[in-house]
Amino acid sequence: MARISIYDSTLRDGAQAQGISYSVDDKIKIVERLDALGIRYIEAGNPGSNPKDLEFFARAASLKLANACIIAFGATRKVGIPVADDANIQSLLKAGTAAIAIFGKSWDYQALEILRTTLEENLAMIGDTVRYLKRHGKEVVFDAEHFFDGYKDNPEFALKTLAAAVEAGADSLALCDTNGGSFPDEIFDITRTVCQHFPNAAVGIHCHNDSEMAVANSIRAVQAGATQVQGTINGLGERCGNANLCSIIPNLQLKLGHDCIPADAMRHLTSTSRSVAEIANMPHNDKAPYVGSHAFAHKGGMHIDAVVKNPISYEHVNPELVGNSRRMLMSEVAGRSTLLARINAVDPTLAKDSPETRGIVDKLKELEHEGYQFEAAESSFELVVRKMLGRYTPFFELVEFKVIVSEPCVNEEANSSVIIKVRVGDQEVLTVAEGDGPVNALDRAARKALERLYPAIGEIRLTDYKVRVLDSDKASAAKVRVLVESTDGRENWTTIGVSTDIINASWQALVDAMEYKLIRDQEPKSPSRL
Repeated sequence: MARISIYDSTLRDGAQAQGISYSVDDKIKIVERLDALGIRYIEAGNPGSNPKDLEFFARAASLKLANACIIAFGATRKVGIPVADDANIQSLLKAGTAAIAIFGKSWDYQALEILRTTLEENLAMIGDTVRYLKRHGKEVVFDAEHFFDGYKDNPEFALKTLAAAVEAGADSLALCDTNGGSFPDEIFDITRTVCQHFPNAAVGIHCHNDSEMAVANSIRAVQAGATQVQGTINGLGERCGNANLCSIIPNLQLKLGHDCIPADAMRHLTSTSRSVAEIANMPHNDKAPYVGSHAFAHKGGMHIDAVVKNPISYEHVNPELVGNSRRMLMSEVAGRSTLLARINAVDPTLAKDSPETRGIVDKLKELEHEGYQFEAAESSFELVVRKMLGRYTPFFELVEFKVIVSEPCVNEEANSSVIIKVRVGDQEVLTVAEGDGPVNALDRAARKALERLYPAIGEIRLTDYKVRVLDSDKASAAKVRVLVESTDGRENWTTIGVSTDIINASWQALVDAMEYKLIRDQEPKSPSRL
């Protein structure tokens, strides 16, 4: 099968997503992750658009990349301006990248009504810009903006824009479904026509997800002859996003046999997806195919029983191929074999009908009746199993804590303080901390008391905090369930607490989060998930 060049635009098109604002350090970190994944091209921004991108390109010049070529992105020369006098074109050259992507209008409507120029001038803008950059020794990717809408409206002119780029020396032609409204059959037919029309040109595809077809459209373009696929990690992008490379890459490589990234790099796909979400300060999509935490999660008892016998019964690929893992969810609809799989992660010797297993099943039912729900808090479930099996030694013991909330708040950064006393062995530690709310203050106080004895706690960062009221008919006296998601930069885990006191429920979840981390560090080879 043909080799497919993967072209990532997370740092350019992805940065146009609502809520995304990368720092220069963020962009450097993402480049390093993408390079390790084996991405061929990294479109890193427009050096003429802002000082941040200028700083990035200056720093990126010193990066030692094993796989990736960094691309600067910009528009064709402006209407009526010689290309050598265009400031944005000069900024592209100053970026110092070996490759440059140039976008130009391929839809006659855009040229006439948006640029307010003639079709002839639009073609000249494309040809002049590509030719100028080629004279400066650059690899040039021509992004044919609005190509599919333009082709459907005026195919002759759309093809002329590609011809202008090819004749000027463009190394590849990227066909853009800029508005994201095309269907897979349209993408296939038009891409095939382009490949036949320009048999010696490398053709790429750039799809947006406004009709939720971006991944399917990208796949169909490859099947029609495209050899370059543009997209972003996690589908980040303007409006509804771009084509999601975390789905495209395994679909092309694992399902269709194309060579996209090094085979041994595929196992980094899930960690790359989660790292980019973390750096972008966006929640990771649990339901994402291949890389989501739900992608290989099984809950129904019959499903789990079948997966235990043979995973292909309910899994389309082995999760380990993409660096993900199988999860058997703990819930009231899960059978005893499900629980056994989780229990065996702690003690492989226990059988389904052993007294210990029956005891854990009974304890699970008791806790779920109280309001605990472990399918989203498997780390807390592992701690329950350890306690039931006598394989748990507390790292510390709470003696007491006192919470003081000051309202009205006179300190913008902290309206709460906590005094906490914990016991570690025969040593008691008393400390005080302030925070933005009682839970934040409690978290800070616990860390302050324990980090000296357990430095690994300093690696923990809370990434999500959720509260659910369980019996709303009791109004402010209702029982609540608190879920806390934590990370140490390598692993994510979720813990749970239940109480009629939201601070106490939060404390339970925080303690489990810290103790789970400490146990994992003691037993780095024990599986967290099955």
